[in-house]
Amino acid sequence: MEVKPTGNASLIRNPVADASAAPADTSAVARMTFEENEFQFGEVKEGAIVRHTFRFTNTGRTPLLITDARSTCGCTVPSYPEQPIAPGASGTVEVVFNTAHKYGRQRKPVTLTANTYPSMTTIYVDGTVINE
Repeated sequence: MEVKPTGNASLIRNPVADASAAPADTSAVARMTFEENEFQFGEVKEGAIVRHTFRFTNTGRTPLLITDARSTCGCTVPSYPEQPIAPGASGTVEVVFNTAHKYGRQRKPVTLTANTYPSMTTIYVDGTVINE
């Protein structure tokens, strides 16, 4: 999925240009605080579609802008808000995992890139796919 800047995207600046270096004052950046960072889907039959909505709040002091969300496999597809999330406001990231041709324990990461420190946050769907 390609993300195109929205009209508001130019208003958001990422104070962390180099993800390995902390900004002088991290209290001034956006913060993405998830209610949960891992979803256990238990045991499902191969071929099932697993969906989960991760809820988060911007606990920082500047608007939060997610610029990318990626998984390690095409079987796991994230969707996220394209508009900035104001300080104190909440948003969601939906993750859809297609279990077709997957068997056994599955732990699928989704890495979100945003104007936060650190700039990357990873959430997971985890469970077991059985063949019946």
